[in-house]
Amino acid sequence: MSTKDDILSRIRSHTGTRYEKPEITLDAITYADKLKQFSDSLEAAGGQAVVWQPGDDINELIRRHFPEAKRIGSNLPGITVATFNPDSLSDPRKLNDTDLAIVEGCFGVAENGAVWITQQVKFKALYFIPTALVIIINKDALVNNMHEAYRQLEGTDYKYGFFVSGPSKTADIEQALVLGAHGPMKVLVVLKEG
Repeated sequence: MSTKDDILSRIRSHTGTRYEKPEITLDAITYADKLKQFSDSLEAAGGQAVVWQPGDDINELIRRHFPEAKRIGSNLPGITVATFNPDSLSDPRKLNDTDLAIVEGCFGVAENGAVWITQQVKFKALYFIPTALVIIINKDALVNNMHEAYRQLEGTDYKYGFFVSGPSKTADIEQALVLGAHGPMKVLVVLKEG
């Protein structure tokens, strides 16, 4: 008998009553107005949400929020303010000095303002290198809470994915809040119609 088997055998011999794993049921929070809650939660996290109204020009909307951005990366069709396609780069280090990246998110979570993003670009560094990040999601793709979010991810196939809620931040240095510590300093979520 191996040491591992010996240890497990001793544990089993000293185990008292065994209980079946309980079924976990809970009533997770839901919101009457997911869009308002998402916007409020994102703002509390330091980000901003705007609704892309029908007839609005997405490029004008982006320019209005980021007039100083010079180096803008996006591989999304219709984003004409982009000055380069990040997928055309051969080395992720060439993403340095990117002022703004415009990417697509899958869905948002009302309870915390988080957006689920899967890798839809060549280098995932694009999500973390730029000074600011614009995330475009469908307004109807909002869920109430993280329980619903994780259920939505069940059975999906993705190479890389993450939740982002507002800009990167830390407050462990002299108890001072620092934005952009490990990623973008600004995050704007654009919620579009279907």
